[in-house]
Amino acid sequence: MTKKDVVVIGGGLAGLVSALGLARAGLQVVVVEKKTYPFHRVCGEYVSNEALPYLLRLGAQISPLAPARISRFMLTSPTGNALQAKLDLGGFGLSRYTLDNYLFELAQRQGVQFMLQQTVQEISFTNDEFTASLSGGKSINARVAIGAFGKRSNLDRQLQRSFFRARSPYIGVKYHVRHDFPRDLIALHNFKDGYAGTSAIEEGKYCLCYLTTRDNLKQHGSIPTMEQAILYRNPHLRRIFTEAEFLYPQPEVINEISFSTKTCVENHMLLCGDAAGMITPLCGNGMAMAIHAAKIATDQVLLYFGENLTRQELERQYTLAWEKQFAGRLRLGRAVQRLFGGPLLSEAAVGLLKLAPPAVQLIMRQTHGRPF
Repeated sequence: MTKKDVVVIGGGLAGLVSALGLARAGLQVVVVEKKTYPFHRVCGEYVSNEALPYLLRLGAQISPLAPARISRFMLTSPTGNALQAKLDLGGFGLSRYTLDNYLFELAQRQGVQFMLQQTVQEISFTNDEFTASLSGGKSINARVAIGAFGKRSNLDRQLQRSFFRARSPYIGVKYHVRHDFPRDLIALHNFKDGYAGTSAIEEGKYCLCYLTTRDNLKQHGSIPTMEQAILYRNPHLRRIFTEAEFLYPQPEVINEISFSTKTCVENHMLLCGDAAGMITPLCGNGMAMAIHAAKIATDQVLLYFGENLTRQELERQYTLAWEKQFAGRLRLGRAVQRLFGGPLLSEAAVGLLKLAPPAVQLIMRQTHGRPF
């Protein structure tokens, strides 16, 4: 039996940043992660600069990782009609393979314990304490549990979360490529029932990540056939797929991506990152939101330990802080998502936004936060 102050379930961005912040404050933290670092994740790999001040506060030096610096945005319709805009805050591009591994090593140096290649099979809460039972047969006792287990997990089923009962139509696919494309530009290319994002990352590479539906894949039988039949209709995507050098033979793929409303506290466990709610990739801000959610969880947990908050106060204050930061952004993200995917509506939306540049800036400001 391992006993800690905090158990963090999931070692993605939200989990790593939570663990790092709590350990730097002197708490004993253990992270349970089902994989071994470094590894790839399906992700757009763009981080808004709003997250930089907090990363620096945690001792995370991003510049030595040589990220791409991104300051412009492009949106294209299924036929290739395009608009461009300046990003107010800008951001940086860095692969999850590099960033997560860097934060993992930084957290280890800070004293965080990692239990890798293991999953939490069950988590219970009794006598004001959590017990997490692991796949390897061990268990962890902790006063606080942070759930950062991503978009969809078996723990969601155990917790009987409502979104888990409804199948999601969405799948995500990610490649790393090399091709001739501006290093300071993040682009979002629409196609029938989906959209693809491209942006630069480290070492002269680019992330190409797209969201589409199971129906698209089922209709065409395989990912390459679907890409040629559907994505190639957008001339910007056709150019990428026919001219770029693809850096690994098979893409990373994830199923059952849900944008449904979720809760940020379940069975007294604080949830953050995609476990608490996922903004549509169309809005391009999931990584910064995961980092910000981790900060909110860290701040509230430190108050719980340092100022003797009750469990009820901890959960209430975390919920209020989380909803203040993210509830509106998630609602807007779901609304914006409905404008794209259908070819006619996507064409109309891009055409109208080209005529109203302030509307583009407003949407970006409302789906992003301020530096924290």
